[in-house]
Amino acid sequence: MLAYLQHLTFWDWLALGTLLLILEVFGAGGYLLWIGIAAAAVGVLTYLIPGLPWALQFILFGILSVLTAVFWWRRQRSAGKVSDQPGLNHRGQELLGRQFVLHEAIAGGRGKIKAGDSLWLVVGPDLPVGSLVEVIGQDGVLLKVRAATTTAA
Repeated sequence: MLAYLQHLTFWDWLALGTLLLILEVFGAGGYLLWIGIAAAAVGVLTYLIPGLPWALQFILFGILSVLTAVFWWRRQRSAGKVSDQPGLNHRGQELLGRQFVLHEAIAGGRGKIKAGDSLWLVVGPDLPVGSLVEVIGQDGVLLKVRAATTTAA
């Protein structure tokens, strides 16, 4: 085993990196990605510096693995920060309280409004086309509306 370690080449590190990246594809949650990248980086360093002792290669691999794991941990932690645009992925929430003209009559409790360049399915009391409605809620892709009591601004 010691004889094998003393003759490690960049191919060994690239193979280890490739194996770790393949295993990452099967759902390791990002952990093997960064360790695989560390192994590939050691492979590149071993290619650039052919006489690198095997012990130093393993030390570099350990250091790079820890650095990339810390990088991943910090990135994941910062991803949980509160957005400055909390309604970005909740398009219907920005329509709450706004008034629209019915694009398609509400019949049987369902109709359509046009908000911007989009048509939205609405649920509410039966109303004819052209009626003014106010958005009062959202249920998935459906907007809940009621007849508006005031005129649109």
